[in-house]
Amino acid sequence: MADDFDPAPPASASPLIGPDELAADLERLTVLDVRYLMGGPPGRELHEAGHVPGAAYVDLDADLAAPPGAGGRHPLPGPAAFEAAMRRAGVSRTRPVVVYDDWQGRAAARAWWLLRFHGHRDVRVLDGGWSAWQGAGHPVETGEVRPEPGDFTVAATPQMPVVEADDVLGVDVLVDARAAERFAGETEPVDPVAGHIPGAVNVPTTENLDERGRFRAPAELRAAYARVGVDGSRSVAAYCGSGVTATHDVLAMEVAGIRAALYPGSWSGWITDTSRPIETGR
Repeated sequence: MADDFDPAPPASASPLIGPDELAADLERLTVLDVRYLMGGPPGRELHEAGHVPGAAYVDLDADLAAPPGAGGRHPLPGPAAFEAAMRRAGVSRTRPVVVYDDWQGRAAARAWWLLRFHGHRDVRVLDGGWSAWQGAGHPVETGEVRPEPGDFTVAATPQMPVVEADDVLGVDVLVDARAAERFAGETEPVDPVAGHIPGAVNVPTTENLDERGRFRAPAELRAAYARVGVDGSRSVAAYCGSGVTATHDVLAMEVAGIRAALYPGSWSGWITDTSRPIETGR
């Protein structure tokens, strides 16, 4: 693994890009289509039916996660596996990357986070995703995309913070990104145990977005997270059901200028050890 990566982009650089900006700069960007919806149609079929011109399809389950197990339903992929997947998708170390989905950024945020975690210095999420691209009237390409292999190499050390199960309870502000009813333990449609990690606060991913499905302005996001105690001076980490949609909260905090850690195992990993405490209620 390489250890000579450029430093991370400045805090003022937005991790988001709009559809018009993407269209204007498409030729110099590597675009990844990460369409995924739990229980929905296969993303590859959606990709081949229509995508941003030149965008390579990235499979969340196969490329952005390891097999389910003690680490939860979507453990982080191993560095070598992730590196290989990104090279197949045409990702290079020096070429900027834009990722998108049609799930209001929840799957794209996972790709954004993993690329940043492994050292890529210029990765952005298409704000509004595939719907925004189509709504803006930009060109659509169909069929399979087979990009030239990239030369992406993972960094020797992680470039984004993580927290593991043994340290989660010591985080000052632990943010749960799931819907309020799942956080409260009132319903649990996916995992075998309902509830949340003790002491966690709830900021559902829907609160990161405006009525158009775009990310709220930085000041609005700072205010939203300040309401649960995130002020930039205390340690903060995010989790969800399996470590995917929590990256949406991490991304929202990044937009707000706050660096947050990810608990990759999230709720599905937490409950694999029955000795770990759980809470219910709002």
